[in-house]
Amino acid sequence: MNNFQFKRVSSQVAAIAELSKDPAAKLVAGGTNLIDLMKYGVMAPDKLVDVNHLSFDVIKKEEGSLHIGSTVRNAVAAGNADVLKYQPLLSQAMLAGASAQLRNKATMGGNLLQRTRCGYFYDISAPCNKRLPGSGCGALEGYNRMHAIFGASNSCIAVNPSDMNVALTALDAVILVSGPKGNRKIPISEFHRLPGTHPELDTTLDRKEIITGLVIPDNNFAAHTTYLKVRDRTSYAFALISVAVAMDLDGTTIRDIRLAMGGVAHKPWRLKEAEQMLKGKEATVENFKMAAELAMKGAKAYEHNAFKLKLAPNTMVQALKTASGVKA
Repeated sequence: MNNFQFKRVSSQVAAIAELSKDPAAKLVAGGTNLIDLMKYGVMAPDKLVDVNHLSFDVIKKEEGSLHIGSTVRNAVAAGNADVLKYQPLLSQAMLAGASAQLRNKATMGGNLLQRTRCGYFYDISAPCNKRLPGSGCGALEGYNRMHAIFGASNSCIAVNPSDMNVALTALDAVILVSGPKGNRKIPISEFHRLPGTHPELDTTLDRKEIITGLVIPDNNFAAHTTYLKVRDRTSYAFALISVAVAMDLDGTTIRDIRLAMGGVAHKPWRLKEAEQMLKGKEATVENFKMAAELAMKGAKAYEHNAFKLKLAPNTMVQALKTASGVKA
């Protein structure tokens, strides 16, 4: 590991100032992703700016929304009474991620910025446009079992690894950020990027900005939510496919619904066409299968991940059945 400076800041202004004056500086809170990347030689920041002492560790229910600070630990958010009452899908997703030890350390802001677990990204001897722009994508012709089936490009077929991000996408969360030019709000649908020709850019966050928190608008989904994650083992494994379902039912009629998928794209994959198809329909297996078929439009598999073309719609149907209570 390269030598680096460690700077602890106690204010938002100081954190932004450190990022502004040092292009190689990186923020660190839980460090559950960044420290691994440093150990592997994937990232080598000259300075780490510790933001653990900023006042972003609050969860509060406000009129019309639930606010969660960026330094709140994942385990704390997953077990918070207001999260469980108003946004249980978020808790379900976070409890499906990582291990208990990592959830105790990882933060909400860090999870939003979590980088791909593509093996070619972590292997500094392999070509990877995300790690070294212009070097190529080893996964395209390599072992691509975990990789994208939506939104990929010839530059990158990696996927976003976060479970939390999938739930937040389904819940229309808004990310709160602050920088030298002031504060702004970024809808989560606009926060993460598809790879395009610049896969090294994971998000639309400016290098000098920091995440201060996130806001989830109130909804009527709490009674019918499911986060279903299919993985190689039931603990500490990243999703092959995951599906987040948040549903508002009037009897057996779907009044409103949100759907998002993980393990399939460079960003959490929102399934808006399937949502529109299901709104106003009866919660039936037949309708769920039709929606799943619609959701797969445009999917493209590679040599080792063709199984996802079947696993993804099957997972979606099962998640819909679980959320709605349909048994057949």
